[in-house]
Amino acid sequence: MPGALGGGAGWFRRFHPADEGAPRLLCFPYAGASASAYHGLSETLSPAAEVTVVQYPGRQDRRREPVPVDLAELADRLAAEVAGLPPAAFFGHSMGAIVAFEVARRLAAPPPALFVSGRRSPARSRQERTHPMGDRELLDDMTRLGGTDARLLDSPAFVRMIMPVVRGDYQAIDTYRYRPGPPLACPIVVLAGDADPMTPVEDALAWREHGSGDGAGFVFPGGHFFLDDHRERIAEIVLDRLAAGRAAG
Repeated sequence: MPGALGGGAGWFRRFHPADEGAPRLLCFPYAGASASAYHGLSETLSPAAEVTVVQYPGRQDRRREPVPVDLAELADRLAAEVAGLPPAAFFGHSMGAIVAFEVARRLAAPPPALFVSGRRSPARSRQERTHPMGDRELLDDMTRLGGTDARLLDSPAFVRMIMPVVRGDYQAIDTYRYRPGPPLACPIVVLAGDADPMTPVEDALAWREHGSGDGAGFVFPGGHFFLDDHRERIAEIVLDRLAAGRAAG
């Protein structure tokens, strides 16, 4: 079980130690995921970066709390919590990219950088499914995207456990509507898979229009969960960008 910062089942988890003065990275999970989805990336970045991961309500040690179904409300709640943390770059995959972006928009000071992965830019988002979906449709969608062991999806007990979280997260992202506004005063670094069925590369790279400064885009072989196969390279990109941001600052 990940360690909760400050004790108790709060919003933030940390898995691995970091060097004193290491740059900070705050990670936002994708739909259906918990904080542990970033355990591998945290391990790869440790101890060169201090990685903290958001734990959304409704999962793991927060399983007794309602699953958020409104992304704007989730971003409001998270922004109030993040405002009390030391400055950190943001990293979000899929739904987590949108959550990270919306939290950043709500802060008085933007993060040093925003890393977005596996998601269309907000201005190019479209409604991808009709809510609500049946259990079979949700499972088929999860199988299509990968990222979850197929053997687990064949387990009725596992499916019963995750389905409320998946359904709530899908509702949150399906009903999200981008409201145009000024770009963030920070660079946006885009990560995309060249065979992602949800996110055409062109639509992913358009994220850079929502930031300022020295943004960048990186395309990897793979589908929606290309992160799993390119963790070392992605960690290098993150560390390089964090170091560049410090030097510029």
